[in-house]
Amino acid sequence: MKPSIEKLQKFFKLEADRGYDNKAVLGGLAGMLDSWVSDARADNLSEELIQSVSRRLKDYERLSQVSRKEALYGLWNRIKRELGGTEAPAVETLDDKPKNAVKPLVPAQKEESKVRPQPEIQQPETGIPQAPITASEPRPEGSTAALNADVTVLPRVGPRYAKTLTRLGISTLGDMIYHFPRRYDDYSQLKPINRLHYGEDITIIGTVQQINTRNIRSGKSKLSEAVISDGSAAIRVTWFNQPWITQRLNKGMQIVLSGKVEQYLGRLTMNNPEWEPMEQKHLHTNRIIPIYPLTARITQRWLRNLMHKVISYWAPRVVDPLPDHLIENAQILPLPVALQQIHFPDSWEMLKAAQYRLAFDEIFLLQIGVLQQKRTWAERTAHRFRVTEDWLAAQVNSLPFTLTNAQQSAIADIRKDLDSGHPMNRLLQGDVGSGKTVVAAIAAAIATIKDGQAAMMAPTSILAEQHYDNMLRILSGDGGPLKKGEIRLLVGATPEEGKQEIRNGLSSGSIKFIIGTHALIEDPVEFLNLQMVIIDEQHRFGVKQRASLRSKGTNPHLLVTTATPIPRSLALTVYGDLDLTVIDEMPPGRQTVDTFLLTPRERERAYRLIHQQLAEGYQAFIIYPLVEESEKLEEKAAVEEQTRLQEEIFPHYKVGLLHGRMKPWEKEEIMADFRDGGVRIMVSTSVVEVGVDVPNATVMLIEGANRFGLAQLHQLRGRVGRGSTKSYCLLIPQRSEAIENERLKAMAETNDGFILAERDLDQRGAGDFLGTRQSGFSELKLANLTDLKLIENARNQAHKLFEKDPELSQPEHEILLDAVARFWQDGQGDIS
Repeated sequence: MKPSIEKLQKFFKLEADRGYDNKAVLGGLAGMLDSWVSDARADNLSEELIQSVSRRLKDYERLSQVSRKEALYGLWNRIKRELGGTEAPAVETLDDKPKNAVKPLVPAQKEESKVRPQPEIQQPETGIPQAPITASEPRPEGSTAALNADVTVLPRVGPRYAKTLTRLGISTLGDMIYHFPRRYDDYSQLKPINRLHYGEDITIIGTVQQINTRNIRSGKSKLSEAVISDGSAAIRVTWFNQPWITQRLNKGMQIVLSGKVEQYLGRLTMNNPEWEPMEQKHLHTNRIIPIYPLTARITQRWLRNLMHKVISYWAPRVVDPLPDHLIENAQILPLPVALQQIHFPDSWEMLKAAQYRLAFDEIFLLQIGVLQQKRTWAERTAHRFRVTEDWLAAQVNSLPFTLTNAQQSAIADIRKDLDSGHPMNRLLQGDVGSGKTVVAAIAAAIATIKDGQAAMMAPTSILAEQHYDNMLRILSGDGGPLKKGEIRLLVGATPEEGKQEIRNGLSSGSIKFIIGTHALIEDPVEFLNLQMVIIDEQHRFGVKQRASLRSKGTNPHLLVTTATPIPRSLALTVYGDLDLTVIDEMPPGRQTVDTFLLTPRERERAYRLIHQQLAEGYQAFIIYPLVEESEKLEEKAAVEEQTRLQEEIFPHYKVGLLHGRMKPWEKEEIMADFRDGGVRIMVSTSVVEVGVDVPNATVMLIEGANRFGLAQLHQLRGRVGRGSTKSYCLLIPQRSEAIENERLKAMAETNDGFILAERDLDQRGAGDFLGTRQSGFSELKLANLTDLKLIENARNQAHKLFEKDPELSQPEHEILLDAVARFWQDGQGDIS
């Protein structure tokens, strides 16, 4: 063994014997680095290994006892991998258990193969430290069934506290481990009192000079005051309504305090700081402090103490579902270490690494489920539909407009899918007005040859009716592939007699193409030969609704469409089971909509523009966030505002009203009147967000614009500018606060839906794209769907593992298989 390695072994062995107190060397392990580095270079050790040891030992003093032990294990394993053979000391040399050594938190396992390798982090751009990440204890084996135990097994947690904890989503020990802090306060900076500055969060160590409690506010409150000195200066510390502190703090007692430095009458003070006796292990002071979500009757200090007990004992026992080679390749922390560090981090770098690992898990498990779903459908067979170039040319030439290159490319993708012999799973994405409907019509026409049937499901009756009109015009005109009677509409408002006729036509096969809403998935609706399912604005349908419609055929082809631009990161994750086609080209003649952000005081300017457009024969939308006024919300509402606008602002023009609570026949009637020009101004809620096509409308005024997401605002803006006339979108937030307006300024800056979608995803999360929480996967707690580097790392690792073991049937993937099942709940349905 080389002298430098032998010296390292001696120091580390002595450190283990002393219980990892950093006193094996005078001045701590960092104190021997200078001489050791010289010896190591003389022994021709690699510079990379030398720097790795140096970085870890420089931070050793700041680590907890458990983390110090992990650090030494990590370094030994690193040395062993690099030097190999007998040159590297055995890990077991650190496993001797002298009477004063730290008690291990998990049973020791002596087989070297079961000790997790030490991954090297090389991702500075992700915020993960470049220094080696410490290994956890040897990997525990088997399931951690005890984590399902009720929290009442914990000392001093009875039924009353357990009931209160359920409000935080905590019922079991496992829930506690995954109840992450919402933020952290940094009290790791220790300063003498004479160097304190106003406004900083710090930790001080001092002696209690005096302590007393007095009444304030006519005896209604109590104020406890202490004077703390550290030799450099003294500071006055106060606590409100905590008189018990005078019994806990005694004159001459040494304590540690952490909090914000404040000022009173020109002197620095600390109000309500956290404090602990000097001899205790610091949990609430002198470190990075976790701040947990709370509920009534639970204090931060009580919960933090409880969490520390659970995390200290149980986190090291959590079984990591990811195999060792994947953890090393992905350059992520072992799960037990990540769980410890996300709750009680040793440093900000370790906290970032822990957050990265846990976010990685969420995306990785999501990706495995998506890949399994994609594979399931890819293995099935579907009817093949093949059309000639002459047939396709005839359909395209019969259209009253010329297809864009992007539309032609989309049709080519769909033709290839339909002729593959496997079910098509394609997402057709295109901005408002890009021409997705005609592409869907051609797809339906192909699927209805040879007695096939197609079904198109839309989220609203209004949109379904509009699609029906468009499909009749495109497919049943002169020379069209379908007859008028072979295309039908089925919505909730369809009379029962008409519904029965349509059901009969679908079951007999005389109806080839049905367009409708949720009525299509009601049990009485049966198809003779359903070959294609088209779902418009797919994120508005739940998992079970999509699966229900698809189950009415035998492996039908699936085309889902959306006008909501989906950011690439979201397309890679949530919609990863679908092949993606983007129509990124607008038809000739579409106008760019000029967008302006106005303050509430500038509302009259908006009205003047609308008057001007109405005088020129055009029409306008005015959108409100609410249907009716609410006592809880101060937002303007459509019903009341329609009356005001009609009577006071636009008395010479007919002002219509449209909202989701109206009966279907009422919506149909008012929309027909608007299309025909009788209604000149349509007052509405966001029900018009999708699919209302009135080319004569040139102004879109959105009140309470701060209540809508950018993706939704972009959809609403798309309702105007559909003709050849210059159009306008006016945004008026509820109030003039700069923060909200900064977000809305993005609407005025760009008409690019993808840019807005990225900003919306970053600011508001995935809700605007997924609608209500999708039931196909668990809610993401830490993963940020805008973090492309994280997503691509997790996605690449998922693909590599899936290629080797798609069934997760290998023994090393047994625990991962269980984790995927838990993440995806019952594993039913699609998410896209």
